[in-house]
Amino acid sequence: MNYYKEIKNELINNEITKRVKDYSKNRSDLTAYYNVGKLLSEAGKHYGEGVIKEYSEKLIKELGKKYSYRSLNYMLRFYNFQNLQSITANLTWGHWIELLSIKDINKIKYYIKQCENLLLTTRQLRERIKNKEYERLDEVTKSKLIDDVSPTIVDLIKNPIVIKNNNNKEMLSEKVLQKIILEDLDDFLKELGDSFCYIANEYKIKIGNSYNYIDLLLYNIKFNCYVVVELKVTELKKEHIGQIEVYMNYIDKNLKGVMQDKTIGIIICKKDNKFIMEYCSDKRILSKEYQLI
Repeated sequence: MNYYKEIKNELINNEITKRVKDYSKNRSDLTAYYNVGKLLSEAGKHYGEGVIKEYSEKLIKELGKKYSYRSLNYMLRFYNFQNLQSITANLTWGHWIELLSIKDINKIKYYIKQCENLLLTTRQLRERIKNKEYERLDEVTKSKLIDDVSPTIVDLIKNPIVIKNNNNKEMLSEKVLQKIILEDLDDFLKELGDSFCYIANEYKIKIGNSYNYIDLLLYNIKFNCYVVVELKVTELKKEHIGQIEVYMNYIDKNLKGVMQDKTIGIIICKKDNKFIMEYCSDKRILSKEYQLI
């Protein structure tokens, strides 16, 4: 078999298909690059690994710079990793370029699921990888993902949570901390995990004859429950837990529907010069560190 000729024809046919059938560009790319990867694998067995460099030099001269040695290597890795029947339409070749730079197979699978579930763009995927989202999951959560066991709401909260901040963190007040979060709310919700959405800040509630204000009121669609977030710049105190439990009970009695799960309470507080997340609802109590960058 003339492997070079087959590879060249595969790439040319893909270019033609993309021009004629715009709707099938992505599928055509993935199918063509998978086939090229397969041919490169077979050619390598016959002629050695050096054949990829040889083919890339010829393809660059005949078809252009996009078929470099690095590009062909990505196609080979794509073939070695993927099963053609399992190629998802939600991932483009741009997604795969980001994923194939990762060596850990479980890490790749995690990001594939995130792309499929959240319809991440290539840029959003790149940002999550850059922020080491997978590495900040605890080992129990990683084991659940490997064993295909559904994680709980707290499993998917990263540790530490990354919050961008240009302020001096030693001078933070609760109001400033709230402002920092609200200024980059979308990223904060993504750091918390899947399916969190914003309802309000300084959410007004009436308890007895006085009004109180919940720092942040969120909702998690996937787990069907409200989430109360309180911000503290001191170490955790008993009264903080008592306060958030009052707020959680209020939400359960006045907002929660009969088909919704029990409200989750989160306290972000300061301890040993670090900011810690405390979950104060039932068995979901645990601490998570988060950092300002």
